[in-house]
Amino acid sequence: MAYFNDRRHKIYYEESGSGPPLLLLHGNTASSAMFAGIVGQYTVDHTVIVMDFLGCGKSDRIQPWPEDLWYEEAMQAARLLDEKRYGPIGLIGASGGALAAINLALERPDLVARLIADSFEGERAGPALTNNLRMGRELSKQDPGARAFYEGMNGPDWESVVDADTQAVTAHAEHIGAFFHKPLSLLKPDILFTGSREDALFPPGFYENLFPSMLCKIGHGAQHLFEHGGHPAMLSNQAEFVSLSRRFLDE
Repeated sequence: MAYFNDRRHKIYYEESGSGPPLLLLHGNTASSAMFAGIVGQYTVDHTVIVMDFLGCGKSDRIQPWPEDLWYEEAMQAARLLDEKRYGPIGLIGASGGALAAINLALERPDLVARLIADSFEGERAGPALTNNLRMGRELSKQDPGARAFYEGMNGPDWESVVDADTQAVTAHAEHIGAFFHKPLSLLKPDILFTGSREDALFPPGFYENLFPSMLCKIGHGAQHLFEHGGHPAMLSNQAEFVSLSRRFLDE
């Protein structure tokens, strides 16, 4: 197990494979363990780096979590890449990890060559979506399948991780709103947006409206919508996603 010191805390990360570096960023209430079944499909031609954001997985626990969560997670990733002297890298972020990935590309374009942002909320937190998330989290803690997922990602203290994450997401929506500090027009790396039309976290047609709007502001990039699958699309459409992403990353 490898750790790097991020100020006063230890952040867990793993490296595997060989070739150009590829960083995978996990979503909220998850950890790098969410990528266990997909990492091996990239290690043939990439050095794959995964990490657990502070508060998650095998990284140090923190209290409270920062309200500007996805910006702070991007900065954690930047400090890891600086320490390892990686860059520019390929970058894939899933769900909340996509928000962190876009922040990383906006703040440190020197570190990112190409970026895939998969299955995320957009540019700003929506009150209805945030409220649905908060209620859904409470219900999910009583669901055996969800409990097993949370524990598999974060260990026996999973409930405190989920609660801390929910509090941070709610505080962000109430006090900040915007997911990014800089306008999308400043994003330099090549970008690909991906998502599933059947993603139950968002209303029908959500990505069909979101992705063209964001690409218009960025001024470059592409999108791909999977007809089927859940959240995140990269795991529910794993084989197709791997094929698509490898072509994009190697262009």
